[in-house]
Amino acid sequence: MRSRISIAALLLHLTVSSPAGPETSYQRLDILTASTGSNSRDQDWKPGKGLVLEVSGLCWIGPDRLGVAIRKGEIWFIDGVLGDDPAAMTYTLFASGLQEPLGLLPDGDGFLVAQRAELTRLRDTDGDGRADEYRTAARGWGVTGAYHGYAYGPERDGAGHLWITLNLDMGEHSDNTKGWRGWSLIASPDGEILPQSAGLRSPSGMGTNREGDLFVTDQQGTWVPATPIHHLRKGVFHTNPEGIASAALPGSPLKLSAPMPANVLYPEAVRALPEMVPAAVWLPYNKMGRSATDLQLIDTGGKFGPFEGQLLVGEFTNSAIHRVFLEKVGGEWQGACFSFLDGFPSAVLRLAFAPDGSLFVGMTNRGWSSLGNRAYGLQRVRWTGKQGFAIREMRAKPDGFELTFTEPVDPRSASRPDSWQMTSFTYLHSSAYGSDEMDTLPVTIRSAEPAADGLSVRLRCSGLRELYVHELHAPGLRSAAGAPLLDPRAFYTLNRLPGS
Repeated sequence: MRSRISIAALLLHLTVSSPAGPETSYQRLDILTASTGSNSRDQDWKPGKGLVLEVSGLCWIGPDRLGVAIRKGEIWFIDGVLGDDPAAMTYTLFASGLQEPLGLLPDGDGFLVAQRAELTRLRDTDGDGRADEYRTAARGWGVTGAYHGYAYGPERDGAGHLWITLNLDMGEHSDNTKGWRGWSLIASPDGEILPQSAGLRSPSGMGTNREGDLFVTDQQGTWVPATPIHHLRKGVFHTNPEGIASAALPGSPLKLSAPMPANVLYPEAVRALPEMVPAAVWLPYNKMGRSATDLQLIDTGGKFGPFEGQLLVGEFTNSAIHRVFLEKVGGEWQGACFSFLDGFPSAVLRLAFAPDGSLFVGMTNRGWSSLGNRAYGLQRVRWTGKQGFAIREMRAKPDGFELTFTEPVDPRSASRPDSWQMTSFTYLHSSAYGSDEMDTLPVTIRSAEPAADGLSVRLRCSGLRELYVHELHAPGLRSAAGAPLLDPRAFYTLNRLPGS
C-alpha cells in the first residue's frame, strides 16, 4: 500500500540566539505532514486528518528511504527524503497494530522494534511492501498498566549485541518489583533476555561511540539529580534504586555489596557503593536541557561539520540538540557537553543520519510538554559548509584542560586568564526529584596558553575535583577575526584526573 500525503515545506536559514550553538552553519527542511499543511494541533485539526507523525523511531533504509516508527503503533517508509521538495515524497505504511514502538532497527531482511511487552521482528515475506510476519524476537520483562512502563530500542553495540532499556513504572498501576524495570538488557539470538545493568529511571535513548561502546541517556527525577549519560556494561549500578528488587531474580549480574547511600553528595555515594559507576557526562539542568533522549554518533566523513566522532544528544523539554565530546581516562569514559541546535518545533526524541551527512530529527510532545509549539514533526538538518566560532573539544589534563576550536583564536584574548571563568559543583544523591547544584567552588585558572596555530588553548588550573562537573565560561575570548564564541560555555564531567 502506497499513500501520498499532502505536505508543505519551509527551508529555514537560521540565525543565532543566545546561547544556541553554531546554528548559522545549518539549514533545516521542515517536513509537515498534516493535510492542512501544518502539523500543529490547532482548532482546525481533526483526528484522521493527515498522518500524525509522532516520531518514536528512525532508521535509514536507503537509497533514498527513511523508516519512521510513530507512537500510535505504525511504521512508515518515506521515499524521496533527500530531495528538497517534500511534495514529491511518498509514504508507505509498512506495519501497524504495534503497542507504542520506541525504536526501529534494520536487521537482515526485516526490522526489529521494541514494544511494551516484547522485541518484535517484522518481515515482508511476499514482497508487497508491507510486513506480513510479526514474530517475537525476545520477551521476558515485567509489564503493568503503568503509563510510563516504556521499553526502548533495540540498539546494537560494536560487538553486535542487541540492547533494550526499560523505563521505571511511574504513577497509577506502578509495580517496579516486576522483572527488570529500570534495567538495561541484551536480547540473545535465541530470544533470551540477559540483564546487564540496573539503576536507570527513564533511559529513552541509546547510541554507540566510534569504539563501539554503548551509552544511554537518563532523565532527571527521583534519585537522578540532573541529566546523565551512562556507559552501559554488565554488572554495574547507575543512580536509581527503585527497580533494584530484580537483582534478586535468577540471571541478575548484580548484587549490591553495601547499603544504598542516601542524602549524601554524589561523589560520596559513588565511593560508598562499589557497584555504582559515575555517569560519563552530566548535562546540568536547564543550562543543558532538562530531559535528554536519543544519542547519535557524528560519523559522516566531515559532511556534518567539524565535530566528527562526537555524540549528538536529543533534548525533549527544551526542543534542542546538544553535543558531547568523550574521552577515556583511567579506563573510564568522561567528557564535556556543549549546546548545539535549539528552536525545534517540538520535543526532539529520535535522530538518524543519512549517507549524505544530513540529520533527520524526529519529534513528538506526547506524554509531556516542550518549548516547541507543535505536537510532532520531522526535520532534515544540513551543514552549509560554513562554521562559526565554537569550542570543538575539551580534554582533561593533569593540571587543567586543553580546548580546541573551530577557528583560530585571538592570542591576546586567549592568553589572558581573566578571559576565562570556571567553577566546579556536584549534586545530592537522594530520593528527591532532582537536585540543586551543590558544593560549588571556584576553580583558579593560573595561565592560558594558546598554541602557535591558534586552534587550541591550554588552561592550567588549581582546585580541580574528581567526580565533579567543571563549568567553564569564556566571555572574553575572541577568534582571530574578532568574533565571540557562539556559546561561551562548556561543562566537563571530571570523573578522574589523567595520571591520578
